[in-house]
Amino acid sequence: MTIHWCGTGLSAIPGLRRLIETKHDVAVYNRTEAKAREAVGDLTDRIFRFDLDTLDLQEGDVVVSMLPGDWHVPLAEKAIAAGAHFVSSSYIAPEMRALHAKAQLRGVSLVNEVGLDPGIDHLMAHALVADYRASPRLDSSNALSFLSYCGGIPKNPNPFRYKFSWSPVGVLKALRSPSKSIRDFKEFNVARPWDAVSHYEAPLPEPEQFEVYPNRDSLPFMEEYGFDPTWHVKEFVRGTLRLDGWQDAWQDVFAEVGTASDARLAEMSEGFWRDNAYAPGEPDRVVLCVSLKAENATGPVWHKTYVMDAWGDETNTAMARLVSIPVSLAIEAVLAGTLPSGVQAAPSDPRIVQSWMATIDELAQHLTIVDHT
Repeated sequence: MTIHWCGTGLSAIPGLRRLIETKHDVAVYNRTEAKAREAVGDLTDRIFRFDLDTLDLQEGDVVVSMLPGDWHVPLAEKAIAAGAHFVSSSYIAPEMRALHAKAQLRGVSLVNEVGLDPGIDHLMAHALVADYRASPRLDSSNALSFLSYCGGIPKNPNPFRYKFSWSPVGVLKALRSPSKSIRDFKEFNVARPWDAVSHYEAPLPEPEQFEVYPNRDSLPFMEEYGFDPTWHVKEFVRGTLRLDGWQDAWQDVFAEVGTASDARLAEMSEGFWRDNAYAPGEPDRVVLCVSLKAENATGPVWHKTYVMDAWGDETNTAMARLVSIPVSLAIEAVLAGTLPSGVQAAPSDPRIVQSWMATIDELAQHLTIVDHT
């Protein structure tokens, strides 16, 4: 069975190299073959120019898409037709979700959301919910607050309070996206992220304050994480984390990005890339906090937080490690037959979660569970 790894961008390399180094049968594809050879040519000569039409999949193979999102569904459809599996770190789009029945009939797994965020955050959420369900503090009358904040930030802060490791256009366009979450037991809708920035103190060894805001639509993840429909949810938010001072530093960006043309966004992107990109070898940083709190009329009765802090080294960025190595774990799980058929996100099985988290612990400089009660 061959792993067909498509896409060798910066966030793909550590997981790809791990699979090749552990002697999996891997074929590597990229739209620019020379870039792929630069990334893994010291490990393999099975490197090809990516072409969907000539991609040769066999039954039981795994195709991995680390390409832009437009390629995920076409690759998944081709995988189903061949009886092959599919893995991606990206969010499950409606078009991908629509392939669920076909994948089940063919007996193949279409695994998504197994990177950092989404991915590692899902594992943490599943573990917390399972822990709470097993606790004697479980009570249907409790009010529950769930938060999940993740951010890629500079290890060495700059005046702009952010640095770019790839084209800033994607970051700028994301600022136009509305979000849905729950605040004070009610649905909380925000048209622009900068209208909902709040502060969060991460329970790191030395507590640190960050700015956070809700991201995308958090509401479907209540079901994904196993929240009982009868639970009283006071707060539920999946969001983005930024360095303290980010909102002030980006005021001029907010004033323009909402109405900027694509040409203007490209122009802005060029300037940000020139002035606020990571220097060669400069370490990045990733902070992820996932928390679940249950409280009654007297106050909190159960409250735990996963907190992870990781930064880049001379070998890889923290972002690349934490995105691509979980992807490689998902590929191995598919090959081992431990994941079900159909479209799915990061697994909730406690044994798989524990196993993956043990590997992730080796990727971060700090990873722990804080018991606040």
